[in-house]
Amino acid sequence: MTSYAADWVQIHKIILRPDERPKTLPAETRAVPLEMRVKGWQVTESAEIGDQVRVRTVLGREQTGELIAENPEYGHDFGRAIPELLAAGDELVAMMRDMPKED
Repeated sequence: MTSYAADWVQIHKIILRPDERPKTLPAETRAVPLEMRVKGWQVTESAEIGDQVRVRTVLGREQTGELIAENPEYGHDFGRAIPELLAAGDELVAMMRDMPKED
């Protein structure tokens, strides 16, 4: 599918390759590239997924990267559930019930 100038799109760009990342980072972090994903209005006249395009963000900044999505959805989550944290809520309620009440 072809996207055109003024279409809402998302781009991807590698900011730092693993070998360019600082030695002060933990090894697990340093082993992967620093990546950027940006949504904005396409400035490039026309493009296909995988092409290099220029976009203008909501704040008016222009960025260049690989076109990865046309009309991308907004989405956010907090990741997978952590069993220890799920149980913590019940434990806290039980602890509060057992606390002496102040008059």
